[in-house]
Amino acid sequence: MNMQRRDFLKTGSLVGGALGLNMLGLPRNLLADGHSGNKKMLFIFQRGGNDGINAVIPRGDNEYNTTNRPTLFLRENQALDLGNGFAQLHPGLEPMMEIFNGSKLNGQDGPGNLAIIHRVGYADQSRSHFNSQHYWENATPGNKKLDEGMFYRQITRTLDLSDEKNAFVAASLSGSQMVSLRGPKPLPNFRKASEFAFKGSAAQNRKFLGTLPGADPRWPSGSGVLGLYGGQPNLPRKRYRETVHRTGQLLGSTIQTLQDATQKAYTPANSATYPGGSYGERLREAAMLFKRTNAKILGLNIGGWDTHTSQGQLYGKHRQLLGNVALAFQAFYRDMQDQWGDMVIVTMTEFGRTSKENGSRGTDHAEAAAMFVAGGSVKGGVYNCDSKTWKNGDMFSTKNERYLLRKTDFRSVFEEIFTNHFGDSKKQLAQVIPSYEEAKRKNPADFKKLGLFA
Repeated sequence: MNMQRRDFLKTGSLVGGALGLNMLGLPRNLLADGHSGNKKMLFIFQRGGNDGINAVIPRGDNEYNTTNRPTLFLRENQALDLGNGFAQLHPGLEPMMEIFNGSKLNGQDGPGNLAIIHRVGYADQSRSHFNSQHYWENATPGNKKLDEGMFYRQITRTLDLSDEKNAFVAASLSGSQMVSLRGPKPLPNFRKASEFAFKGSAAQNRKFLGTLPGADPRWPSGSGVLGLYGGQPNLPRKRYRETVHRTGQLLGSTIQTLQDATQKAYTPANSATYPGGSYGERLREAAMLFKRTNAKILGLNIGGWDTHTSQGQLYGKHRQLLGNVALAFQAFYRDMQDQWGDMVIVTMTEFGRTSKENGSRGTDHAEAAAMFVAGGSVKGGVYNCDSKTWKNGDMFSTKNERYLLRKTDFRSVFEEIFTNHFGDSKKQLAQVIPSYEEAKRKNPADFKKLGLFA
């Protein structure tokens, strides 16, 4: 073999993102008894703070009026009826109704697989973009130093990452690693999966990746990285030999998986149409990766939600943003029909916005936000926005009477996703969300189960 391991370390740098490996101390965690290897999740982080009151309108609250929201107020006949006599959806979210529709929800034909959850947040809410995004992603509000993500822990605590079939199980479709998938053992991030490769041309890349031992009679011992690490480790008594060898194997498997997945053009199924621009391209690629790889969790960002000025009513900035999120849900629902029963799509945002419109025809940083969760096993409906859970005047329910107060801690929503969708055990949940039990003891009302899954 003409490649030495020192040459690999010198020339084997990657472009397009972080190194997709679990470098040292590879865990061999066993799956929980009920853990399904087929369950998947796409998360979309709405960076900037989505105005939940404009997205999910509390029509039954008299404080939703033209006095408090002079340029943002929508008349009843302008919004979408959700069937509970209290809440309505902004018309920009209309594509989501294809998933929400259900005879028990609004009398329309459809799967009824969209949960609309209002008033989500956490105690002692930060109104700093950076801090609150960090807290949602590390699942430990108040700890700015913890740089390990909740979804990173879900992957590393529930899967055997020393198994080659798990070489590519999670990724940020982003130019930089999202905190939610960040941890000591790097997981991939990239703008395009095809760019997650060694530096150089496509031909150089293929040559550097090489072949496994026995795959090509010209090189019985293999070639490139796959040949280098595809067999048994040499110098077995050398310190860290086994770990370094396994690392090389996983690197080769990760790159090979992504190169194989992106080799053929991808056509979405069932006439699914993704939004335009880089955001839509990444959504489309996420669907492709879920279909062609063993990916379990993929995430991406959509920015622009910091709507301090000229937010817009029926049209404008906020409607366009809402439309892009709604199209993502609709396209994924159509495209992933063959995997819909194993899929969950969830939105996240660092906080909601002020209940009262500001002087610049926008809204400012506030507290409780809205989340959307969809999937084949999701019990669709409106949560925390009906006449039983929302009192008149709750738009200004915080102590300072300026903001919408939370009813559900975001960790409680993810507890249901981790345990009911992914099948995590109680022990695993404690590892994935280590702050969960303490937060629940302090604020038990914030952790009442919503019953999001059938």
